[in-house]
Amino acid sequence: MKASKVAYKPVGLALGAGAGLLAGTLFKQVWKLAGHDDDAPKAMDEERRWREILLAAAIQGAIFAFVKAAVERSGAVAVRRLSGTWPA
Repeated sequence: MKASKVAYKPVGLALGAGAGLLAGTLFKQVWKLAGHDDDAPKAMDEERRWREILLAAAIQGAIFAFVKAAVERSGAVAVRRLSGTWPA
């Protein structure tokens, strides 16, 4: 395994954690803008309807996947610019 790939592992983990936090914050804002309560429904929330719970889960998943891909790709591009090799 190349040194750049080994060196990227902790950076990738940190970027992933940051992406998760960013995605969570972004989802909360999108949920509020959509005119819903401040808190998104949890799957076990007895007071919420199936439709609302599944809609929240779908939106949250899409936002998380989008942010994760954008952050990972940006990190890989930065490593290539710095080291001249692609990290993965």
